[in-house]
Amino acid sequence: MSLKTLCGRFLFRLHEHGVTASRGAAVLGRSSTRGYYNTKTPRCTDGAARVRVVDLRSDTVTKPGPAMRQAIAEAVVGDDVMAEDPTVNELQKIAADMFGMESALFVPTGTMSNLIAVMVHCRERGDEMIVGDLSHLHIYEQGGSAQLAGVHATTVTTLPDGTFDLEQLESKIRHGYPDPHYPRSRLICVENTHNIQGGRVLPLTFLQEVRALADRYGLSVHMDGARVMNAAVAQGVPPSTILQHTHTVSVCLSKGLGSPVGTMLAGPKDFISHAVRCRKALGGGMRQAGILAAAGKLSLLEMIGRLEEDHCNTKTFAQALIDCDPPLFNVDMAAVETNILRFRLQEPTFSPSEFCERMGQVDEGEEAALGQGIIVLMYPHYGNSVRAVWHLGISPEDTQLAIQKMQFVASQFLKEKLRAQ
Repeated sequence: MSLKTLCGRFLFRLHEHGVTASRGAAVLGRSSTRGYYNTKTPRCTDGAARVRVVDLRSDTVTKPGPAMRQAIAEAVVGDDVMAEDPTVNELQKIAADMFGMESALFVPTGTMSNLIAVMVHCRERGDEMIVGDLSHLHIYEQGGSAQLAGVHATTVTTLPDGTFDLEQLESKIRHGYPDPHYPRSRLICVENTHNIQGGRVLPLTFLQEVRALADRYGLSVHMDGARVMNAAVAQGVPPSTILQHTHTVSVCLSKGLGSPVGTMLAGPKDFISHAVRCRKALGGGMRQAGILAAAGKLSLLEMIGRLEEDHCNTKTFAQALIDCDPPLFNVDMAAVETNILRFRLQEPTFSPSEFCERMGQVDEGEEAALGQGIIVLMYPHYGNSVRAVWHLGISPEDTQLAIQKMQFVASQFLKEKLRAQ
């Protein structure tokens, strides 16, 4: 086994034990920072090192570039708990105007932002919210709504495009209140774009129908819009066009928009005044938060338009999976709408875990075949699939490297299969 193969496998083991791609990249000599529009070749050192890392695990791995770091360094700050941080106040005003909402609040994380929204909409313990059974809020946020807010969740089936069947949704609304046997329906939560379903964009007509249903029964609509800017870019509309059908929204700044931390929670003024109290109770009241808000301002003002590049790179890789000969991957191109790609392997003996492991290590013969070692990090995902996510840290050239690695892994697997027959 060559030294370079050992190096690649060592890096994959580091990844398995929680070492991030950025640390791996630093070991390999790749620059730890990239300009937002930088498509230059990442640097490599010689030796162990003709290895390139393409990190497609999530758009949360993005790092602030020089302009954002400068904005952070130069931020004017004050005490945000006293509402005296001018940079935070400006960010909140920008967000509220952009979203078409009365007011907005800067919150440390998306999970906290969603929890605050649930706490404000469902103010009595034992209130109930209706969520998709595959929603991030229901699956990945530790059941915080029940654990911390005392709010019960009932689920509707999440369809492949991230929507719900409206008749099923209506059937979940409780009509027995104040009968003491039942919780009280208060809130409908939607997710746009939909994470587990592969970055699907909720149709505007669906949102309009959900809002009409909620209005009919006196319920509120909250959108987990962690990636709603991707939806807006994909649909070619301003975010306010999407959000007019919701009462409140949570928008993440630290995914495709590139901030190191932060989420915007927006809605009516009365809602936000209650949200401030909940944020404080949950430990989210920050003091000189302007150094973080400065990055958020840049995200909202400068980073939205470039999301289209991520969408294009995602479609490029998806098409390469389809073009693989002989066919090894199952991809629905109609479902590839934004920066998240879910795909399956057609070969029963080739599992998503094995595919991801092979993509994440440098194998024998790889350098000879490709001219260098390539490590592509991605995750096995829900429903026996693989998930890959594009972001500002991945250029078109990086995407081509990922394609080369995918083709090499596929060819090696097929050769091994033929030898075993």
